[in-house]
Amino acid sequence: MRGLAEFIMRGWWQALVVAVLGSGSLLFGWISAAAIALVTLRQGSASGGWLALWAMLPAVIVATMSGDMGSVILLLGAFALAVILRETVSLSLAVMASVPMAMLGGLALVTLNGAFLEELVATFNQALAQLEQDIASEQQGELAFTTLSVPQVGALLATGNTVVAVLSLLLGRYWQALLYNPGGFGAEFRALRLPQAAVVIMVGTGALLWWQGAEWRIWSAAAVLPLTVVGFALVHAYSAHTGKGVTWLTLMYTLWIVLDPVKWLWLGCVVADVFFDFRARWNTPSGGSASSE
Repeated sequence: MRGLAEFIMRGWWQALVVAVLGSGSLLFGWISAAAIALVTLRQGSASGGWLALWAMLPAVIVATMSGDMGSVILLLGAFALAVILRETVSLSLAVMASVPMAMLGGLALVTLNGAFLEELVATFNQALAQLEQDIASEQQGELAFTTLSVPQVGALLATGNTVVAVLSLLLGRYWQALLYNPGGFGAEFRALRLPQAAVVIMVGTGALLWWQGAEWRIWSAAAVLPLTVVGFALVHAYSAHTGKGVTWLTLMYTLWIVLDPVKWLWLGCVVADVFFDFRARWNTPSGGSASSE
């Protein structure tokens, strides 16, 4: 990763090559977004904006041909978050900005990408109906899955794009620290916290959306996305404080991915930390623990 970051910052053409080559790809779009974030954070909004503009050209071509605007929204989102971080020097504000970004992204997808979403929903629901028939014939009973609507798929894709944009921003910030301030990102990330008022609003909004029914439930994930990011920061801070290594962190990440109750516990710990400030009660992490991250 360090080699790639050094290549990006070697010059304008190197950054352009990395940003453009991955921008139209679903597999490598996050690398382009991280490159844009790195250039924006290091050289300013103007340089990052020009890079984002050039990188969006292949993404726009792909969107025109396929109808999928996901890559365009990802690049714009990563650039916007990097500008916020660059201008405010506040990682918490940049992370909180992911919530309105996801909402606007979902609105843009439903409004401008309606035909693509309708085809996607029709294909998915058709496959779901076929699966219902196959299972029912084998078990000789009735089974019904919940079908998805266009707004639901738009919300799902927008939330996914926003998650990747936030991860790309964090990767760009990590690259910046790796090249110009070694160890700085680890300390910054472990100290990441959100204001109490913001946490209360996010939890309330997420709960309200959840209880509005299936049509709105997917949006609850976008509403609490910053809390999830802070949850990872809290886990890394605890790992550094106790001297737990990469194996323990890998286990925590795995549990979060595969077990839904862990996700709820994660959010509960973040809310509790806002009021009790667990990290203020912990000692400064040792140099050996911090360097492992």
